Order: sequence, then C-alpha cells, then structure tokens
Amino acid sequence: MPKLRVTIWNEFVHEKKNATVKSIYPDGIHAVIAEGLKELGADEFEITIATLDMPEHGLTEEVLASTDVLIWWGHCAHGQVEDVIVDRVQARVLQGMGFIVLHSGHFAKPFKRLMGTSCALKWREAGEKERLWVCNPGHPIAAGIEDGVIELDQTEMYGEPFGIPAPDEQVFISWFEGGEVFRSGNCWIRGNGKIFYFRPGHETYPIYHNTTIRRVIYNAVKWAAPQGWWEGVMKAPNVPADKAPEPIKAKGKSIHEAGQEGFH
Repeated sequence: MPKLRVTIWNEFVHEKKNATVKSIYPDGIHAVIAEGLKELGADEFEITIATLDMPEHGLTEEVLASTDVLIWWGHCAHGQVEDVIVDRVQARVLQGMGFIVLHSGHFAKPFKRLMGTSCALKWREAGEKERLWVCNPGHPIAAGIEDGVIELDQTEMYGEPFGIPAPDEQVFISWFEGGEVFRSGNCWIRGNGKIFYFRPGHETYPIYHNTTIRRVIYNAVKWAAPQGWWEGVMKAPNVPADKAPEPIKAKGKSIHEAGQEGFH
C-alpha cells in the first residue's frame, strides 16, 4: 500500500525567538508533530516539512501536488502568508487534499478562506486546566481515547463564541478551569476535501509531546486522507451538445464558445 503523503507546515517563528518555546520545541513544533506521526505509524507516512521562510513558504505547486494531507500550525505570522499560496491550498483542498488546522491556525489565511467567516474567539493565557470531552465517540478521530476525555494540566483557554460555520461533525468539546467551553474538534467537507480543526497546542506548553494529543492528530490524518480527486473543481467547463452522455439537439443560441470555462 502506498504511503500517505503528509506535509507539515509551521511558520517556525517563535521557536527561533522565544527561549521558552525553544526549550520545549528546539527543532520546531513541526518536528514534534512529525515525531508523533512516525511513532504511531512508522511505515504509513511520507512526511514533508514546509516553513514560512522557505521559498513559496515551502508550498510550491509541486509540493502541494504531492500532498495528501496538509497539517497547518501558525500563530504570529498569519499576515506574512502570501495570497497566492492561500489560493493554492484552497484549490488543493477543494480537489481532495485533507487539511488539519491546529490551535492558533484558526486565524490562518487558508482556514479563514475555506470557512468564509471571521474564525474569531475569546482567549486567555493563564496556564489553566482543560478537559476535552469526546462528544462523538464513534468518530474515527476519537479512536483510542480512554474514558472519552483528554486532560491537559496547563494550556491556553479558547472560549465561545467561535466564529466558524456550524461543523459538519463535532468530535470534541472543551471545558476550562475558568469555566469557559469551546468547540475544540470540528470537521467540515469543502469540495472534495476533508478539514479538521483541533484546538490544543499553545507553543509555551508541551502539548504536542502528549501521547493522546499525538493519537488524535494521527487519527485525523488517517480520516482526512483523500477520498478521490477532482482536478476540475476550480473550473466551470462547458460541455458542448455533441459531448453530452445522451444524444440531444441543441436548441437556441449560445454566447459561449465550445469548451469555454469559467462562466457558470
């Protein structure tokens, strides 16, 4: 069976500038996410790393064309992501690529583009406890989570209202020590691609070292694997009458040329 081609994108900024973040993720958050995938599925994945400072942010047309699932982590440099890259990610998701967005990636340009909403939320950085409850225990992303709950001793709070469209499926809901709740694990279908947003992952806490968090990301990658590709998803091809599946006689005039794209 061919390996699932996974690209992990990380802006890779705080790990270079902040001593606390660097002490937890010395080789970058992307390295720890990759380590978790390899730990759980050593022979299942072909992993590529892409970062903000690479040419074309590491997401060239060639890289995206050979990516089955894209994992995205960003925080302080959302605005530096070029719109041409956002266009590429959006097109690839609509064609069938899986897209997993982590933590502060809720404000990433590609995620906001695909959601079509503000993706805004309330937040607090106080190192408080979080419980992520499984609210959809039969969902494959929740597989292997004991007692249906994940506890994190210290994390950043995200609170409702969360400016996202209603999820097609909700897998997790979080409770925080300060009393807030949050839709922490949400799934959507956009075009032919699957999207999963997963809340945990603040850079000053070792959350991606947590074995259960790693399990969720592993499950999500498997769930988001392409179910098929539709290369023409961003086009609007004209089908001439003589190319119809059943014979028809064209009636009336057309202002379009045969084979023209993009009008409908």
